[in-house]
Amino acid sequence: MRVTYLGHSGFLAELEGVRLLFDWWKGELPALPAGKPLAVFASHRHPDHFDPRIFSLDGPDTRFLLGKGIRLTDRNRSRWGMDAAAAGRCRVLSGGETAEIFPGVSVETLPSTDEGVAFLVTAEGQTVFHAGDLNWWHWEGEDPAWNRNMEADFRRYAEPLRGRRIDLAMLPLDPRLGEDGFRGPRYFLDLADIRRMLPMHQWDDYGFTAAFLARYPQFADRTVPVTGPGQVISL
Repeated sequence: MRVTYLGHSGFLAELEGVRLLFDWWKGELPALPAGKPLAVFASHRHPDHFDPRIFSLDGPDTRFLLGKGIRLTDRNRSRWGMDAAAAGRCRVLSGGETAEIFPGVSVETLPSTDEGVAFLVTAEGQTVFHAGDLNWWHWEGEDPAWNRNMEADFRRYAEPLRGRRIDLAMLPLDPRLGEDGFRGPRYFLDLADIRRMLPMHQWDDYGFTAAFLARYPQFADRTVPVTGPGQVISL
């Protein structure tokens, strides 16, 4: 698998027979030659995860998987320049759904603790997880009851991953939370059999990964630090 980091939570994962594009809203896409199916994922409607220009990638071998809240109304379709054919290649998913994208390529969704969904994609014998904004959002200064409810929701929504092998997981490691930003990825890495983790949602503070690994060195062999847009990782 070849993965290009595009910025923030955007990644392009290229397998032998399919390309998977997640939450692209900024950064330069590599060339996408025709002939290989492309699945385009947008976890939710926040502008740091969804940009309607993804629909400019439409073609017969393209499918769009959109998190709940991205509304394909007539008005939005008109604003986004989508014709009926492009709309027919879109599917809006809530948490807890499954769908076949292409033959042999399937997706499961998990609810999010923010908006939309997280995606678990199976293709060519490999499993790729993109968490979107499914995270343990523990904010210092927030009402303690809110933080307790967030923890309970996060644990419940992540539970379907327990013990599952995941070849690549893209997980939020958000420096705005300080050390509380370690909670989500630490929990995911303990919960599932994650072989490689790519941090995301770091707001260009890529040094935060080093702080996480200094606190949890047991995850160093599974974590691939992200250093900036355009980085290419071979897995």
